[in-house]
Amino acid sequence: MPGILLGEEFPNFEADTTSGRIKFHDFLGDSWGILFSHPADFTPVCTTELARAAKLCNEFKKRGVKMIALSIDSVEDHKSWGKDVMAYANEAGSPLPYPIIADDKRVLSVQLGMLDPDERNKDGQPLTARCLFVIGPDKKLKLSILYPATTGRNFDEILRVIDSLQLTAQKKVATPVDWKPGEKVMVVPSLSDSEATTLFPNGVTTKEMPSGKKYLRYTQI
Repeated sequence: MPGILLGEEFPNFEADTTSGRIKFHDFLGDSWGILFSHPADFTPVCTTELARAAKLCNEFKKRGVKMIALSIDSVEDHKSWGKDVMAYANEAGSPLPYPIIADDKRVLSVQLGMLDPDERNKDGQPLTARCLFVIGPDKKLKLSILYPATTGRNFDEILRVIDSLQLTAQKKVATPVDWKPGEKVMVVPSLSDSEATTLFPNGVTTKEMPSGKKYLRYTQI
C-alpha cells in the first residue's frame, strides 16, 4: 500500500478544502503542521475528535502548528458537518477553526496509505483510518500515528509529542517515557560526557545501573 516514511518529504498535493483550494506546502509555509484523517462526515467518533481539535486550536497555534483535517466526503458535506462539530464543542455558530480536505475520490487516501481495509461504507468502499501526520517546517514527516476507525485519538498525547518533537529538533536530547514539558530530559548517547557538560549548563546527572554502563544521563532544559 502506498504511504510515506518518517524523514521523507511530505507530498505537495493540491486539494479542495472548506477554505478553498490549497497547495499543501504553501498552506504550511514555515510552520509545523498536522494532517489528521477521518473515516466519514456525520459519524459519532469523528465528530468528537474534530470538536476536541477545535477546542485545542489555540494550543496548536501557540506551538506554531497549522491544523488540517481530511475526510472522504465533499466540501459541501464538510461545511454542513462543521456546524454539528462546533455545536458538539459547545460553540454553536462559530466556524470550524481549521480546514477539512475533500478527498471524495480517495486520491490522497490511497497516496498516503490511509485506507482502513476492515471498515467500509454502505457501498462497500473502504473508509479512511484515523491517520495523523506531523510535518516539520522542512516539509518532512516527523511522526505518524495510525488508529482504526473504531478508536478515537487522544489529542493531549498529540500535543505532548509535538512538544517533544520541537524540543528534540533544537536540542541534543530525547524525552523519556511519559515525559511532559518541564520535566527532565535525557542526553542523547552520541554526545560525550564532556560535550554534554558544555551543552547543558544546568548539569548532567547519571543513573547508576547494574551493568555499570553510564547511558542514563539526565538534564533539565
